[in-house]
Amino acid sequence: QVQLVESGGGSVEAGGSLTLSCTASEYSKYQCMGWVRQAPGQSREAVAAILTDDGIYYADSVRNRFTISRDGAKNTVYLQMNSLKPEDTGTYYCAADLPFDGVWCLVGNTRYNSWGQGTQVTVSS
Repeated sequence: QVQLVESGGGSVEAGGSLTLSCTASEYSKYQCMGWVRQAPGQSREAVAAILTDDGIYYADSVRNRFTISRDGAKNTVYLQMNSLKPEDTGTYYCAADLPFDGVWCLVGNTRYNSWGQGTQVTVSS
């Protein structure tokens, strides 16, 4: 399994921005990297995932507000979060997998085999 370390969570007011970072111990261009969040009392929700620069998934709830990107040279994936809403509050997990079929990465899966420790994002109204 890949080791993942997240950073960048925090507390902001609604309308604010945060950038999350996740550095992986290994990198492969075939590796699906994603962000999954979990609010208290709710199940995990896939927020965004990236396989290639053209292969990106966004949940409808974050589309046009969040941007996922990756830097292969740094083994790092980023999640730029703008126009944050109180409903974006939760623990954000970085996740990784090497799917047999790349489409797996682009359909909102949460069944990754490698997970980070999670970083808290709190958005106040």
